Amino acid sequence: MEIIVADKPGLCYGVKRALRLARSTRLRRKGQVLTLGELIHNPMAIASLKKMGIQTVAFPSSIREGTVIIRSHGAAPAVYKALKKKGVEIVDATCPIVRKIQRLVEGLAKKGAEIIIVGDPEHPEIQGIVGYSNGRGRIIKDEGQARRLPARKKRFVLAQSTQDLSLFGRVVAALLERTEELGVYNTICHSTQTRQKSTSELAARVDILFIIGGKSSSNTRKLYEISKRVQPNTHFIESASQISPRLLRGARRIGISGGASTPPEAIEEAVAKIRSGFEHQSQRESIIQWQS
Repeated sequence: MEIIVADKPGLCYGVKRALRLARSTRLRRKGQVLTLGELIHNPMAIASLKKMGIQTVAFPSSIREGTVIIRSHGAAPAVYKALKKKGVEIVDATCPIVRKIQRLVEGLAKKGAEIIIVGDPEHPEIQGIVGYSNGRGRIIKDEGQARRLPARKKRFVLAQSTQDLSLFGRVVAALLERTEELGVYNTICHSTQTRQKSTSELAARVDILFIIGGKSSSNTRKLYEISKRVQPNTHFIESASQISPRLLRGARRIGISGGASTPPEAIEEAVAKIRSGFEHQSQRESIIQWQS
């Protein structure tokens, strides 16, 4: 039996930075320290922050005092304005890649054309990004929606930083049929693209693949969808406790991959759980790192 871990699992730079800022802020600040929405989309990490005394609130209206951390997904300009009006201290943990997209949208809005943003309209990153579009941003989820858009002389298109690269390409192709002049900006972060490629390649080599991460994590869900297309026996789990002997039955090669907000401990726990599930068997085990 082999356990193969996808290349470059664990936390991405933006998530590490957000966690580092949150922890250092808690150590340096007295009084309340709050995050506006979940800092990252991972239950294990959020529970750890809560133990440190960092609480999560959903809306600026819920905040009266203290220090407020803008989560890694970023926020719209109106949110910053509302917080400054309350006089609270703001610590900005927006991922630098997301911040770059926000600035891009802000600049494109000044050019006057429609801005197509490919992503989940309910995701906080997209809600923040569209706030920089000065009313010119339009969110679409897939190529079907792109084909239903009216024809335009000029458009710009970009993507949520954690978008599926293949889906983004299909949307661009659909928009080219509806637009005379299309400005295309691939704003999917390099880390996301690397993880997607590694996970897809791993899915083709194993009998079963576990994608580990928070259910509300966009990038983790994209990994699951990509893997599922290649290996139908793919499972999206939040923790090792969801791995059962029944799922492992008959599998000789087991793959593990994690989202950008999945702590390394979650990967290690999954490996340990799988190993313990095979302790009664005589097969020789090997754990290797899959290189993309």
